[in-house]
Amino acid sequence: MTDKETIDVYNTRATDYTKFARGLPDADLAAFMAATKPGGHVLDLGCGPGNSAAMLQDAGFTVSATDASPEMVRIARETYGVDAQLSTFDDISGTDIYDGIWANFSLLHAPKADMPRHLAALRTALKPGGIFHIGLKVGTGEARDTIGRKYSYYQEAELHDLLNAAGLRPRTTRHGAEPGLDGVVAPFMIVLCDG
Repeated sequence: MTDKETIDVYNTRATDYTKFARGLPDADLAAFMAATKPGGHVLDLGCGPGNSAAMLQDAGFTVSATDASPEMVRIARETYGVDAQLSTFDDISGTDIYDGIWANFSLLHAPKADMPRHLAALRTALKPGGIFHIGLKVGTGEARDTIGRKYSYYQEAELHDLLNAAGLRPRTTRHGAEPGLDGVVAPFMIVLCDG
């Protein structure tokens, strides 16, 4: 993510965002952990306040956590003891590094035109047989929400096509709807993939 307005929202609303931070793994994180090599190296891409990275660490995984918001990185370090690093999606690099990549509602801030190259870079960084998790909002096009964050929206077939083109094979897809930081209940989908 490189959109300054979106990053600014997360910097100014980081404390508000922590109310969404779970203390225990939800079903999606539990499924990701069960599918990923025990004790493997995991990337938490767009780690936010760091609660998921902390739960992954507690489960025995080696975790690399990144976020584009300096304030989120600070909270991850100070509140959850996660060695989070300031980084954008454009910084994704390396080959065969991770046993799992947790991209939970982070890549939805990337412009749609950039998604193919981000997914390709993530697939390259994922070890053969690795696991990839992605959560996105359902819809079409790109738009800002009521608090200024830029979103890219996807339909299931569109996302599956992008994942398959990058060499990521969808295993399961789950749909749901929950309120976000802006208070709006929005439909989403979560896809767990084999690398």
